[in-house]
Amino acid sequence: MAAPGGARPGEPGPRRAAAPFRARFWLVAPTIGALAGLLYGAVLGVEPTVSVIRGVFIGAPLMLYERGLLLPRWRTLTRRAATPVFAVATLATYVAMIVLGNAVAGTILHRGFGFMPDARTAMTMSEAGFAYALGISALATFVFRVRDLMGPRVFTSLLVGRYHRPITEERIFLFLDVAGSTRFAEEHGDLAAQSWLGAIFAALALPVRRARGSIDDYVGDMALVSWSMERGTRDAACLACVFDVIRTIEAEPDYWITRFGAVPRLRAALHCGPVVTAEIGLERRKIAYFGDALNTTSRLEGLAKELDVAVIVSGDLLERLGPLPDDLRVADLGERALRGRKEPLRIAAIHRRPAETQPSSKRTIP
Repeated sequence: MAAPGGARPGEPGPRRAAAPFRARFWLVAPTIGALAGLLYGAVLGVEPTVSVIRGVFIGAPLMLYERGLLLPRWRTLTRRAATPVFAVATLATYVAMIVLGNAVAGTILHRGFGFMPDARTAMTMSEAGFAYALGISALATFVFRVRDLMGPRVFTSLLVGRYHRPITEERIFLFLDVAGSTRFAEEHGDLAAQSWLGAIFAALALPVRRARGSIDDYVGDMALVSWSMERGTRDAACLACVFDVIRTIEAEPDYWITRFGAVPRLRAALHCGPVVTAEIGLERRKIAYFGDALNTTSRLEGLAKELDVAVIVSGDLLERLGPLPDDLRVADLGERALRGRKEPLRIAAIHRRPAETQPSSKRTIP
């Protein structure tokens, strides 16, 4: 068994780092760059076409880089470094991209639009332009970093004050637990276990984003993911997300075995219901949930461990879902009494259907 090593702070393997988080950002980044260029042109009296083209070719690459869509391996490598090294490497990358982007924009302006009489002048950047490009890029990068740290949904909700006053809403909750984490920590130590969990949780990011969910919290070896009812039930996205995460991890067993000595095994519990959602805290604000739905999901996670079931779902949620994906099947586990609930809850296990069998979608527990 290989000794566990430090986790890559991105996706679990080298191929995952190149996957785009959101295809639409390839359109958003040039748009933001163009708007930043227009602002610069308006302030300093630069021809709008010139400022827009420079803004697109300077601003867009920087934002795409920060989203991991350009030079993902280099970005991952710099993020693993100590803070001083990271700062110097990131600044050097920014400067190189600004210079290169300005040169490309200047060439286009000179040859395509005829704005500049000679190529040298077209590719020369003023000190004010360079400082503006670096400042705007640093500001955008800061916003994206804060957004990633807090999570897109939490960041947006806090920004617009959606939960400043508590509201009642229906949500779907997923408790995703790493099986065997205690044993792993006993064998390899707490530091290695934390690196292992960090790599596993990093692998959740892309599947949850694809399923339009929100990673709301990490508690020990468990991740809490949630959806609005509309998003989570559309195409059974909440269930599809669980198996997407499992496929993501199982797709690269060599990486996990080489780095940590074992391929992680996950356990999932899903439930839905009304909760009170509120913004809490003063110096450190967060979005918190209160209600029976969250407590029941926690009880289901414990029951999944007791029954040794990989994916368990409540009958309440299964009845709200449409036809399941073709590769999933439902196994009825009957009604179970859960601590803290007066009425028993009907539950089911969800399994991946063998490839050779014919698909047969089910809406509810038989």
